[in-house]
This record gives sequence, C-alpha cells and structure tokens, in this order.
Amino acid sequence: MYRVLLLNDDYTPMEFVIHILERFFNKAREEATRIMLHVHHHGVGECGVYTYEVAETKVTQVMDFARQHQHPLQCVMEKK
Repeated sequence: MYRVLLLNDDYTPMEFVIHILERFFNKAREEATRIMLHVHHHGVGECGVYTYEVAETKVTQVMDFARQHQHPLQCVMEKK
C-alpha cells in the first residue's frame, strides 16, 4: 500500500487544496479542510492510502490539475 501526500508551498491557495481533496480523494468539506490545515501547519499531509496503481493515478491527476491551474502544488506517494 502507498500513502498519497500533499506538500505545503507558499503559493497554492488553501481553497484550491480543499478542492483537490474533495475532487480527487472524495473528502467531505470538513475533512478536506482539516487535511489542508495539517498540510499548511506541518508541511505535509496524507490524502489517503491506496494500492500502487491507484496512488500513482491520483498523484498524476493532482499534479496535472495543479499545473493546468498554474499552481506549484506537489503531490507524492510513499510506501506505507
């Protein structure tokens, strides 16, 4: 299993991060806000734990979406 993580930066708007969590990780608004604040305060936050293929797809989707909207948001995966 692999953890999908969002990394904090000083440029991506908090609302955009919440949108990412709702859209790609099916998080409710409250949970998405909690994760976003964790990323903001701790530098990194876990979006979910998935099989390798699903984690890889989610990382690609998030990175592509962020680039399309000209945000430097970073999404990575690591073995759990």
